[in-house]
Amino acid sequence: MYIEQGKKGKLGLWKYIPIPLVFMGLIGLQYIAVILFDLDVAKIMEEQIKTRSKISLFAEGMIFMAVFLAALLFWVRYVHQQSIVSLTTSRKKVDWGRIFFIFSLMGSFIIVSTLLVYFFTPEVYQVNFEPVPFFILAIVAIILVPIQTSFEEYLFRGYLMQGIGIASKSRFVPLFITSVLFGLMHIANPEVSKIGPIIMVYYIGTGFFLGIITLMDEGLELALGFHAANNLITVLLVTADWTALQTDSIFIDVSDPGTGYEILFPVFVIFPLFLLILSKKYAWTNWKEKLFGSVH
Repeated sequence: MYIEQGKKGKLGLWKYIPIPLVFMGLIGLQYIAVILFDLDVAKIMEEQIKTRSKISLFAEGMIFMAVFLAALLFWVRYVHQQSIVSLTTSRKKVDWGRIFFIFSLMGSFIIVSTLLVYFFTPEVYQVNFEPVPFFILAIVAIILVPIQTSFEEYLFRGYLMQGIGIASKSRFVPLFITSVLFGLMHIANPEVSKIGPIIMVYYIGTGFFLGIITLMDEGLELALGFHAANNLITVLLVTADWTALQTDSIFIDVSDPGTGYEILFPVFVIFPLFLLILSKKYAWTNWKEKLFGSVH
């Protein structure tokens, strides 16, 4: 069982505190600064882009996550003395087929849905394609985005899922806590102030979806592939001047961000559809035990 994989090392619940505390603490301080000083995050990013460039700002954000991923894996390997494979999956080795399958599934969905919107409502997107900036973006994104998304998955659906699960002896407790924390991680993003608190439904809902597929599949592979596809294909395909990841993408979304079905549709329609597809492909059973059962 996946959560029990955390026992394959030197336990000590205090060991699970430092890295999540530092990372979430930095997010919290950023959010407090935004509130206390009434900062316009989107405007600050706009000024930074003018003085530097989109690609340098994007790369710096990705490198920040790469440093945390290296620190987390080092901590797991040498402090917990747990193998990275056991942090990743309950299988004997990482199943790359699972990663590539869901990457292709999610990537195809993003591309097709974006092109449909462009062809049926072309006023929503402005074509922004410039070969040289896009080529540079593609190289940087292909290298760094999977590192960024892997850190978030290893932290929330891996490290914290196992640690909280072992401490609480429950499966639902870590699912709930990590999903909420994953949503709160995005609270200082410019899209939150632009769209409003309702977007947290999407972030927390995404956390629940990723947590569910991790517990049902007894490994991180599907969450790793989904998250990488979501962020990588999106930053290459479409951006907006009110999002946290502004890039030299193919399209720019020039519409006013909605507060309705655009946020709720993925959570209550697309994610359940993906769960159905994955459950059929990988023959998931015993949902109640895997999501609400005890950790032994």
